[in-house]
Amino acid sequence: MVGNQGLDYTNVRAMTPLAGLTVLDLTQNVAGPFCTQILGDLGADVVKIERPGRGDETRAWAPPRWGPESAAFLALNRNKRSLALDVEAPAAGPILERPAGVADILVPSFRPGWAEGLRFGAGAARAWNPRLIYCSVTAFGTRGPSASSRATTR
Repeated sequence: MVGNQGLDYTNVRAMTPLAGLTVLDLTQNVAGPFCTQILGDLGADVVKIERPGRGDETRAWAPPRWGPESAAFLALNRNKRSLALDVEAPAAGPILERPAGVADILVPSFRPGWAEGLRFGAGAARAWNPRLIYCSVTAFGTRGPSASSRATTR
């Protein structure tokens, strides 16, 4: 596609600052999906892991809807691909290990200790991929009286 200034925009994604980076998105609700959406907007390839059958909780935040999808989900998850995986299943670790082994960034949004309990916390993820950037997003931080509180059902 050529713009009105004669510039070729056919491969605009290749010109973005994070082009060539892969983000593994284990987030839901608002803060984590917004974080990974920005990474996608900047050109990263974002792969969102969602619960089978239900997906991210924002899929149910409607009305309003845009077609069959919740407007909230669409607003926070553009520029992403999606993969359904039950991260609580015993077989999830080896399945998650494959994309984490080649990803550049892993962003989970669980309460402190939850991912570690499922054997895909920062230590396990770095064992799979030593150069991985692990960016944990929590509702109430990692210390203090509300650290282990749930912001949602998960």
